[in-house]
Amino acid sequence: MSIFEKLESNVRSYCRSFPVVFDRAKGDLLYSEDGRAYIDFFAGAGALNYGHNNDYIKDRVLDYLTSDRIMHGLDMYTMAKREFIQSFSERILEPKKLNYKLQFCGPTGTNAVEAALKLARKAKKRTGIFAFMGGFHGMSLGSLSATSSKSMREGAGLPLNGVTFMPHPSGAFAEMDTLSYMENILTDSHSGIDKPAAILLETVQAEGGIHVVDAQWLRGLQQLCRRHDILLITDEIQVGCGRTGEFFSFERAGIEPDLITLSKSISGYGLPMSLLLLKPELDIWTPGEHNGTFRGNQLAFVAAKAALEFRDRASLEAQVKEKEEFVRSFLDKEIKPLHPSIAIRGLGLIWGIDVSGFTDEAGAKRMTEISFENGLIIERAGRGDLVLKIMPPLTVSMEHLAAGCDIIRSSMQQVLSQENQDLLVTT
Repeated sequence: MSIFEKLESNVRSYCRSFPVVFDRAKGDLLYSEDGRAYIDFFAGAGALNYGHNNDYIKDRVLDYLTSDRIMHGLDMYTMAKREFIQSFSERILEPKKLNYKLQFCGPTGTNAVEAALKLARKAKKRTGIFAFMGGFHGMSLGSLSATSSKSMREGAGLPLNGVTFMPHPSGAFAEMDTLSYMENILTDSHSGIDKPAAILLETVQAEGGIHVVDAQWLRGLQQLCRRHDILLITDEIQVGCGRTGEFFSFERAGIEPDLITLSKSISGYGLPMSLLLLKPELDIWTPGEHNGTFRGNQLAFVAAKAALEFRDRASLEAQVKEKEEFVRSFLDKEIKPLHPSIAIRGLGLIWGIDVSGFTDEAGAKRMTEISFENGLIIERAGRGDLVLKIMPPLTVSMEHLAAGCDIIRSSMQQVLSQENQDLLVTT
């Protein structure tokens, strides 16, 4: 029994999927303690868009560390915070003509969601929230109430109230006019559902199985919110910071949410940081009304500023578009033909291979296990964990992107071959 199994809580998760001890990482590769390299199609669950130990960001972090600068600042004014705010405004908000104030939350994404929900309820003086089936927004009680997974919700240990789940325009509800459904709920005096303070969504459901919301639908949702005086909250924690190409995943629709949550890759280096963007007129907090000891992660400010600079220097948005086309083509030509039930979904550098139509539901798990044995780290998502989730660093080399995709194809062929043999035996 290892020291991890002996002393670490049973709540540990990813180590069960990737049962080796990791030691080093660089770019799009992770190295185990025995020196074996693994291509990373997981990217720290989306926290490492700029790769492991990005040199440009690392140099600025090291400069800060060796200069005896402020390391812990709560929400006091610091140079590191000022420089990040200025850079974020000049490089992201101003060019996109977006007008938001920045609220620095506790260090994890769930805290940004908690802040958004609290502020929406305070601003609108309503308690309800609409969220969507299949959505994931965090594991603390407020954000968990907006997370639809039954197994995750059961861990709360008490009722999760205040959120009404709407059908997501995907899967079983793909053909349903979900916007009209919500419109009817909001206008029918007998719907039994009160008007919410806000509607919360991911424009790409990541943990929900890589379901991409149509741009026209997003525009319709914003119009619905404005008609009914409801705030629109977009959760950019996993699919923001360039994951879909543009910095924000909602940009493709030309909408302007009232509140935006950011975390994971906003820090640029895998450091804890979360951020809530809010329309200026919504900034009705009283001082300290939502706070946290680590809402001023100075190293994260430094790394986040460097990440924005690197993004521009590396023309990262163009890189993502180029790599998106490679992945799209590979999945359409090399993966989809492997089995008639395979569904492919995604954009930018977040893609899902849905194998829920396979005879053997354990197939997806075996595919990721075989992939790992062959040097690729890839996780699963969606209902029943039946969607293989491709999410490499945005900086992934074309060589490793192609090699990782080849490993996926090989693992799927191996599982399908075994499935066909099993069918022959049973018949």
